[in-house]
Amino acid sequence: MTSSSVVDKPPVRRVAIFGGTHGNELSGVFLVKHWQENGAEIQRTGMEVKPFLTNPRAVKKCTRYIDCDLNRVFDPDNLGRTVVEDIPYEVRRAQEINHIFGPKGSDDAYDLIFDLHNTTSNMGGTLILENSRDDFTIQMFHYIKNALAPECCPVLLIEHPSLKYATTRSVAKHPVGVEVGPQPQGVVRADTLDKMRKIVKHGLDFVQLFNEGKEFPPCTIEVFKIMERVDYPRNKNDEVIAIIHPKLQDQDWQPLNNGDPLFLTLDGEVIAYKGDCTVYPTFINEAAYYEKKQAFVKTVKMKLTAKHIRSS
Repeated sequence: MTSSSVVDKPPVRRVAIFGGTHGNELSGVFLVKHWQENGAEIQRTGMEVKPFLTNPRAVKKCTRYIDCDLNRVFDPDNLGRTVVEDIPYEVRRAQEINHIFGPKGSDDAYDLIFDLHNTTSNMGGTLILENSRDDFTIQMFHYIKNALAPECCPVLLIEHPSLKYATTRSVAKHPVGVEVGPQPQGVVRADTLDKMRKIVKHGLDFVQLFNEGKEFPPCTIEVFKIMERVDYPRNKNDEVIAIIHPKLQDQDWQPLNNGDPLFLTLDGEVIAYKGDCTVYPTFINEAAYYEKKQAFVKTVKMKLTAKHIRSS
């Protein structure tokens, strides 16, 4: 490997850890509150690591949000909205977060944000990638996956023209979603919290090694790229009329083939998957997504390769 093929990246000095973007996803809430009181385990030499509670009002009420989903409003229109009396709480909060950690898309924005989430789906410890060309983040995910092995750590790539949304973490130069489940809303489980804690630890370890000059040679990771949202079957009144089939329930990241059962009506009718290729469903039967008309998302497997990187 010649030095000319190494990509120099600026060191990562400012890192935030967000918890409570959704106020009823408690692993991140508990961890961020703990680290605000005692942050020794997240501090690393040569970088500032700031734990931050993103939606304190929703956390206090133990609800997903107050007026609208905070994890969907970091777009130019909402970030630029005039603050008037009836502006949704989460839009106002998004502007505050953008002011502290951004501005989004600027040189002044934080280098890295870990945004901690829980899901009621059986997704395990999942990493969420927003940009398939982000060599630094792909290298970090490769490091985390190796550190956690043999435990599985899937990567969900949400790069999609119509399914991409303006996340809270997108304020940072390198946004990282951490999605750990299954865990019910408003509940904290020790095993789920521990899994999230380990992911953050290994991520911070990677950043410190990178900043200290360690080179990371080219690497390849497997990702699940989001392709399509699938809604529940509904009647003319827009009511759900079939539920996730038992053979699909809890089968996140497992192959789904043409003819496999998807839904079951209360009359016992099985609704099967019709598709010409194998897909890998995830966010299966996520409680928060009933309102978003989403029973699961279809993904396809692909490989991403990151260049050889080092800190400039």
